[in-house]
Amino acid sequence: MPERTLVTGALGCVGAWTIKALLDDGEDPVGYDLGDDDSRLRLILDEAERGRVTLVPGDVTDGEALGQALDEHEITRVIHLAALQVPFCRADPVRGARVNVVGTVVVFEAVKARLDRIPGLAYASSTAVYNASDPSPAPESGGTAPSTLYGAYKLANEGTARVSLQDDGVASIGIRPYIVYGPGRDQGMTSGPTLAMAAAARGEGFEIGYGGTAQYDFAPDVGRAFALAARAANDGAHVANFPGEPSTMHEVVAAIEQAAPDVAGKLMWADTALPFPESLESGLLERLVGPLPSTSLSDGVRSTVEHFRARG
Repeated sequence: MPERTLVTGALGCVGAWTIKALLDDGEDPVGYDLGDDDSRLRLILDEAERGRVTLVPGDVTDGEALGQALDEHEITRVIHLAALQVPFCRADPVRGARVNVVGTVVVFEAVKARLDRIPGLAYASSTAVYNASDPSPAPESGGTAPSTLYGAYKLANEGTARVSLQDDGVASIGIRPYIVYGPGRDQGMTSGPTLAMAAAARGEGFEIGYGGTAQYDFAPDVGRAFALAARAANDGAHVANFPGEPSTMHEVVAAIEQAAPDVAGKLMWADTALPFPESLESGLLERLVGPLPSTSLSDGVRSTVEHFRARG
């Protein structure tokens, strides 16, 4: 049976870039998402690529619907990315827990019922499992006291993965990205730098709502990592930090100004650091999935600005 991967949350930024990575590998992936706005896919994919993607409308908390999608499309790998981001979890904690925690349990249960065909899955955790008082670089063993509900829900999902392996033999690889940036990143607490890149492509200024030092992960690289992780999730319940180098907000803005010199002096940021460690220990992910792309901040920012200019 040929490989075919289902991606939950396929209409989000990381979901769209994961779909792109699977297409580049020759797959015709299936996206499973409750929404119907495919603007991020259209921003990233050309018309021929978009035609190879099957989108199935569905709620990640609906086990029957998810199972039907897995069976109808003969899915052999699953990448679970569907989640509500930090602001939405803060605004509606019950809905946030339903989507982020219950939805993850539903996905693991769906895979458990199909281990003969789907040996494991990759899923998105987050740097939000840590808090600002954790050491920097933060250990890959993980956080224990997240400072946001979103982070608490992600930490719960890591526990779900461990117990699912222990009790049911469901293998998994969880990946903790930090600040994902690139085309398609237009919402969430840390979307400001990408919104600034989009503004710069239009020749406009922008104010980013935070500052400090953090790790910036280029969205195409993150999508590639999830595609590789899905194929490598055959044993164990691993959780790995996404590898990268920390950058100050000054360096981020300088990279944007280098890509769009006409906005020099028009980009501002708040003097407020994020409630996470400045850097992460990494190394485990490449040991699990093999070599990963590592786009520099300057190259990633330039590519993003050029993409926005080209696509409008």
